[in-house]
Amino acid sequence: MIDAYEEPGTPDCRGGWHYLWWLVMRQPGRSLAGALLGSVWLALMAATPYMMARAVDDGLVPGHLGVLAAWAGAMFLLGAVNSWLSILRHRTMTRVRMDANFRTVKVVVGHAARLGAALPRRTGAGEVVTIGVGDVQTIAQSLTVVGPGVGSVVVYLVVAGLLLAISAQLAAVVLLGVPVIALLTGPLTLRLQGRESEYRERQGVLAARIGDLAGGLRVLNGLGGKGLFADAFREDSQRLRAQGYRVGAVASWVQALGVGLPTLFLAVVTWLAARLAAQGELTIGQLVSVYGYVAVLVGPVAFFVQMAYDLNRGVVAARRVVGLLRLEPEPDEGTLPGPAGPAELYDPGSGVRVAPGRLTALAAARPAEAAAVVDRLGRYGPSAATWGGVRLDAIELAVVRERILVADNEADLFAGPLREVVAGARAHDDEGAVGRAVRAGAAEDIVRGLPDGLDSAVAAQGRSLSGGQRQRVRLVRALLADPEVLLAVEPTSALDAHTEATVAARLRDAREGRTTVLTSTSPLVLDHADTVVYLVGGKVAAVGPHRRLLEREPGYRALVARDAEAEEVVR
Repeated sequence: MIDAYEEPGTPDCRGGWHYLWWLVMRQPGRSLAGALLGSVWLALMAATPYMMARAVDDGLVPGHLGVLAAWAGAMFLLGAVNSWLSILRHRTMTRVRMDANFRTVKVVVGHAARLGAALPRRTGAGEVVTIGVGDVQTIAQSLTVVGPGVGSVVVYLVVAGLLLAISAQLAAVVLLGVPVIALLTGPLTLRLQGRESEYRERQGVLAARIGDLAGGLRVLNGLGGKGLFADAFREDSQRLRAQGYRVGAVASWVQALGVGLPTLFLAVVTWLAARLAAQGELTIGQLVSVYGYVAVLVGPVAFFVQMAYDLNRGVVAARRVVGLLRLEPEPDEGTLPGPAGPAELYDPGSGVRVAPGRLTALAAARPAEAAAVVDRLGRYGPSAATWGGVRLDAIELAVVRERILVADNEADLFAGPLREVVAGARAHDDEGAVGRAVRAGAAEDIVRGLPDGLDSAVAAQGRSLSGGQRQRVRLVRALLADPEVLLAVEPTSALDAHTEATVAARLRDAREGRTTVLTSTSPLVLDHADTVVYLVGGKVAAVGPHRRLLEREPGYRALVARDAEAEEVVR
C-alpha cells in the first residue's frame, strides 16, 4: 500500500476510465493477486457441487459408505482451504481499495498545493470538499471489480464448462443468460450515470454554499442578509434532494434487477435440469450438482449487475477528480533571479510605488481596490508590476514567493500546536525569534490564555480562537517568516482600538529597514506609516505622510474620519 511519504505517481487524466485503470496499474502485483485469489476462491466454490455429485452417484446411491465418507472429507477440506483463501482475498482487496483511496487523496492534495492561489479562481471549495468526502470512497469501492469481478467471470466460464459436460442445453442457457441480463440492465446503468453526474454537480455547488455560509455568518448577521441566504440555500438543498430521489429511483431499479433477474435466470436453469432428470437424461447426482452450480452462480451473476453499478458511479467520481487534476497552475515563464538587494516595487495599473525599506500604507474607500494592488505586487494574478525595474512575471515564481510574502487576513490556519501554526512551513526552534514575533503581533495574551502556551493545540482555521485572535496569529506567522517584502491585507481590521494601536507601533519597530506594505483605513495604523498612498477608483490620488494628507486631501480626511468615529464608538 502507498506510503504516506511515497510519490503517488503521475495520474492518467485522459478520462474517468483511464484514471481507474491507472489506479489498478499502480499496484499491479496486488491487483493480480486479488484477481487470482478471487478467481480461485469462486472456482473452488463451484467445485463443491461437482464433489457432491460424485458423493451421491459413487457413494450414496450404490451404498459405498467408504466412498461417501471420502468425498465428504474432501468437501470439508476444500471448505477449510477456501475459507482461508477468502480471508486472503478480502485482505488483499481491502489493501487495493485503501491504496486507491490514499493515492487519490495524495494526488488531489498535491495538485491543490501546486495550484496554490489559482485554485479558488479555478474551482469552488465545495467541489474540492465533495471530492475528498465522497468521490474518493466511490472510486475505491469501484476497484472491487479487480478481485471478485474477475473471479465472477472466471467462475461463470468454469460452471458453463462443467454444465456442458452434463447438458449442452443447460450450458447454452447459462452462456446466453448474462448477455440478456446486460441488455436489460444496461440502459438503466447508463441513465444512472447521467443522473449521478448531475447530482454530483449540484452537490458541489451546495457544498460551496455551505462553506460560504459558515465563513461569512457573522458578516451576514451584521448586514441582515442571513435570512435571504438561508432561503436560497433551502431552495438549492430542496433541488438537490429532488435530484437525489431521481438518482435513488434509478439506483433502486438497478439493485432490484440485480437481485431479481439472476434469481429468475437461475430458476429457469434449475427447472430445465429437473425436467431433464425426470426424463432420465440426468442422474440424481447430476441434478444435485446442477442445483449446486446454480446456487454458486447466484453471487457472480448478481455481482455483474452490481459491478456495472459501481463502475458507473466510480467513473463519474473519477471524472470529477480528473477535472480537478486538469486544472493548470498559473504559467511561470520567469527566468530572472530578481534584484540583488532591496528594490522598489511599482504597479503601473494603479501608479503605486513602494520604496524599499519603508512602511507604506494603502488607503482606499473600497478595500478590494487596495487588495487588488497587493495581489499584483505579490504576483497573485496577471500583473505588469515591476521590482527593481524588472517585471515580476519575468522573475522566477519561486524567487518571488521566497522573497515577497502576501499575508491575507483570511489566510488558512491549520490544526496543530500553536508553535507549529505560526511557524508555517519553516521549523522555528529559536525561542527568541518566536517570542519577538508574538510580541510584535501583540499576541502575548493569546499565549498566556492557552493551557500549554505555544504548545497548546489550535483547531483547524483557528475555530478555537476569536476573530481578533485569529488575525493576530496570522500576523505573528507572517512576521516570524521575516520576508524581505511583506504585503499585509487589513492586518488589524478585527482588532479593538487599543490592540490595533499596539500592533501598529510594534509592527513598525519589528519591520524596521524592511519593505512593508499594509492596506488599512485606520488612523491608528496610517499614523505609523512612512508613506500613505490614497487610492480612488483603484488609482493613486495622493501620496504623503498621514498628517499631511489629512490637511490637504478632503476625500482622505473623510475616509479616515469615518474609521476614527467607528473606533470612538468601540471605545
